[in-house]
Amino acid sequence: MTIRNQLCVLGLCLTSTQLLANGLQINEQSISSAGKAYSGRASDVQDASIVYGNPAGMSRLAGEHVSGGLSFIDVSSRISKVNTTVSGTSHGDMVPDPIVVPSGFYTLQLNDDWHVGFGVYAPFGGSTDYESNFQGRYRSSQTQVKVVTLQPTVSYRINDRLSVGFGPTINRIDGLLESKIANSAVGGQGDGTVKVTGDDTAMGFSLGILFDPLDDLTLGLTYHSRVDYNLSGKTKVSGANGLLAPIPGLGLPGLNGKYDASLDFTSPETVDASATWRINDRLDVSAGALWSRWSRVQELRVLNSGVPQAYGPFDTILETLKWRDTWSFSTGMSYRLNKQWKVRGGIAYEPTPMPNQYTSTRAPTGDRKIFTVGLNWQMTDQTSLDLGYGYIHEDPVKVSQDTTQGGLRPGYSATYQNTVNGVGLQLNHSF
Repeated sequence: MTIRNQLCVLGLCLTSTQLLANGLQINEQSISSAGKAYSGRASDVQDASIVYGNPAGMSRLAGEHVSGGLSFIDVSSRISKVNTTVSGTSHGDMVPDPIVVPSGFYTLQLNDDWHVGFGVYAPFGGSTDYESNFQGRYRSSQTQVKVVTLQPTVSYRINDRLSVGFGPTINRIDGLLESKIANSAVGGQGDGTVKVTGDDTAMGFSLGILFDPLDDLTLGLTYHSRVDYNLSGKTKVSGANGLLAPIPGLGLPGLNGKYDASLDFTSPETVDASATWRINDRLDVSAGALWSRWSRVQELRVLNSGVPQAYGPFDTILETLKWRDTWSFSTGMSYRLNKQWKVRGGIAYEPTPMPNQYTSTRAPTGDRKIFTVGLNWQMTDQTSLDLGYGYIHEDPVKVSQDTTQGGLRPGYSATYQNTVNGVGLQLNHSF
């Protein structure tokens, strides 16, 4: 293999074309909805968190309301059936514990027909941080994706049965990816490090419809738009040696340094439809379906500028993902024990958007089965506290990344089994 061909392949090894690939949907915007596995998120108006669930639902909240929540997420991963020539470990403890997801919402009734509101929440996100001697470290060692959304919102009551709502969204994304370089593949020693960071702020919107075809039946439909991000940041290469070190006799200036990086990424639009049936004064049941257009994520392309001419292949890096659209389904119920206490329960199914052949160590996510329970405590006439617990069981998923280009990228295959425990609390107050 020629030096130039080695450098071509190395460019593909170095970059983080999956900077956002594990930015999967986060559901922890509402703890009151969490208790029912989010089955009535677009149709069950409980508190100010409806700003996210369905902007039209604000029309059902009289006066002034505020809700603030915290979710704590613990992820456990077991890695088995590892097959690789790389020495090291595959512990599976790659998700920092615990992950904390905050949210806050406010609504205000202006008159009989108009409401305004505001929300701050996290719609997408993800984090992995493998041990330093991870056997798949040349594929990934650390990834962080954080998205924070601000949503001013307005709703209008058309009549007693029909309401609509709309809110623009201001979305801030920050991403970080780190991976290792196998210096031995180019005549060097030890590992180098590549860290890619990027951020952007982009606009989107949410809109919703709330309709009561019957006195005891509410239907809700919410659309969250796609968001087009143009991330800009830096790619930093350090610790690279061998052919990546300066070699004046060969005209190689070395690759260590910082380079301007950019990446275009579109987060998918979603459609959330749900129905809530109030069977009597104590019992209600809900069912929901969520469509996510993950097929927008077909490839990721990183553009690096300022790269020395000898490393030209590092200018543009392309990775094919071929994600697919998904349908998630949920059902749940709530039962009021007395004036102060209400209990909730729900189940849900959420498929992964990732085809098996493109699953990587950055996002080893399988199809999910979700089981939740919840509790509402009416502390006073104006203040309540929601508690929720969820358990997520993921189907085993196989990561299979073959050795490529003469061993410059050692193969890594393994089976991942993930489980998640989540606890959330939310304080609600009306004025």
